Amino acid sequence: MELLAMLFLLRYSDKCLRISMYVSPLPAFKRADRRISTAEMVDSMQKVNSTAIMEASVKGGLINTTAALNAWHAVSGAALTVIADPKPVSSALPNSLQVKIPSGQRGAAGFSNEGFWGIKVDAAWTYSASFFYKFPTRSSFRGSLTVGLQNSAGQLLASKRVNIAGFTTSWTQVKVSLKPTKSAANTNNSFVVTVDGAAGQTINFAMFSLFPPTFKNRENGMRIDIAETLVEMAPAFFRFPGGNNLRPVPDACLFDLQEGQTVASRWQWNTTVGSLLDRPGRVGDWGYVNTDGLGILEYLTFFEDAKMEPIMAVWSGYALGGTQLAENALAPYIAQARDQINFVIGDPKTSAPAALRASLGHPEPFALRYIEVGNEDFFAAGTYPYRWHDIVGNLSAEFPQLQFIATTDTFDPILSPNPTQYDVHVYQTPGWFAQNAFMYDDFERNGTTYFEGEYAAISTNPNNIFGTPDQGRLLFPTMQSSSGEAAFMTGLERNSDIVFAASYAPLLQHINSTQWTPDLISFDAGQVYKSTSFYTQKLFSLNKGDEYLPSTLPSRTGTLFWSVTRSNSTGNIMIKISNTVATAADMTFQLPFSTVASSGTLQQLTGAQTASNTPTQPQAVVPVNSTIPTGKTFNFTAPGFSVNVVTIKVS
Repeated sequence: MELLAMLFLLRYSDKCLRISMYVSPLPAFKRADRRISTAEMVDSMQKVNSTAIMEASVKGGLINTTAALNAWHAVSGAALTVIADPKPVSSALPNSLQVKIPSGQRGAAGFSNEGFWGIKVDAAWTYSASFFYKFPTRSSFRGSLTVGLQNSAGQLLASKRVNIAGFTTSWTQVKVSLKPTKSAANTNNSFVVTVDGAAGQTINFAMFSLFPPTFKNRENGMRIDIAETLVEMAPAFFRFPGGNNLRPVPDACLFDLQEGQTVASRWQWNTTVGSLLDRPGRVGDWGYVNTDGLGILEYLTFFEDAKMEPIMAVWSGYALGGTQLAENALAPYIAQARDQINFVIGDPKTSAPAALRASLGHPEPFALRYIEVGNEDFFAAGTYPYRWHDIVGNLSAEFPQLQFIATTDTFDPILSPNPTQYDVHVYQTPGWFAQNAFMYDDFERNGTTYFEGEYAAISTNPNNIFGTPDQGRLLFPTMQSSSGEAAFMTGLERNSDIVFAASYAPLLQHINSTQWTPDLISFDAGQVYKSTSFYTQKLFSLNKGDEYLPSTLPSRTGTLFWSVTRSNSTGNIMIKISNTVATAADMTFQLPFSTVASSGTLQQLTGAQTASNTPTQPQAVVPVNSTIPTGKTFNFTAPGFSVNVVTIKVS
């Protein structure tokens, strides 16, 4: 998911800071051609909202195959089959897990599920578990089933017993709370359901869910550690439901979710609300199932809890499989986009989608200012002019207060109505980002503003940006890549009169299921790993200021970059400095203020060129805070491959 603090428009000051650099001459980076991303992975958020064990096989699709039982395991000889249930738990969830207990079985038998590559079991937590069951054929059986959390040695760490009877031939929900007696030594644990004394019985199960405590205790909520990591950056916005999570995916090429690759497989807001029983889920564009337990309401609630505002995308009529809707076919999709917006900000008295929102517990509208029309529509630029015209023309008439963001290349093709915002995406090398720190300085000031919606240094090989790791592709951000991004970010900050928002992408990756590297934040079943780029984003986000102060400009062909902002509420100036090479750089600052504090604070992130935070070395590089001498004139040395923030009180 793309996330960074919004770069608010900064007021320009007439005070000019003089900065002198004494640095050995270094060859300039070779300029690389601008490359545009093919995708980003906001859909990874679907793995964040629980340790849920809702599986693709049970939600739909795979039936009677080994693949259908991925992560499911029989206990004590039970036979497990995924079936197309003749009387499913809901029309959205047509499959069920059928469990047959052998006729000669004595004692407990059933099944287990290992979660998303493990389940963290913490004795301080209480887990909420639920599922539905029924007997497909009425029987005289009376007994109990045990629901629990079990470690790899077979020891139950938490369990509850529930009485069941064979006359239960209609779907019945079981809900239990599980309080572990002790924490597990690792995440190699399972969710287990067994039945005692049920030899010869057949029982169907559906709609499994297992949640630890969630962020702000929200139903279907976010994993606390990941949510808190996001909040740590103090982000101002969240782009959702994700670029490639919006478009549909072709059946033979399961590769993209917002855009989707077939029209039918696109993300649709109305299939992600209400009871989980009514959410069919879908195979996302990155090849894994999105249960849509994290739906539009859960997204919006999380944004409120984290004090972010949404930048929301609507489908633009283009699928990655190649489908581009004809103009005369757009009307129902424009109507669906209108309903999507009304669900977020509509009046429950006049709008059915808004009334639905109110019925789900949020009568007040959510915050919403920006609507993005599609994602990376430069892939279908030939039809975007009429798609943009019809979508924006209709939606802006009903929602004149909203601003609409175009997703083609800037001013190519020419669009009507003329976009006032464009979303720009770029994935490149660290050197490219340093060399292009002045990219927006050269943009015409014509009333158009820009959202740097996806950017990251992903490779050290300018000739094969999207290659493999042995061809230069990065697995995790490094200090070289992060300092290059920071150089580019000084340019975003300097051009905040036209760059209104920016976000690194992708936001999240599960270590055990990675479709794209590098990513800002990595995680597994038990831990979160903060990259060097995470700390870079955090340093910029927490030290934005509200006024840009002009200064001596860096060299366009240099390797040292900076920007200076001021917070009028605190009286502090923040000097951000990025050194993109191994050689340390000496700098002299001359500050034209009446009063300048004799000392300031330094937040510094620095390390070797390839230094990186990984699961095996999660804190190899972290920011270090210190106090440094300052004044109206002071010297500073920026270490090689470093990102620095110097904060000084002035008046």
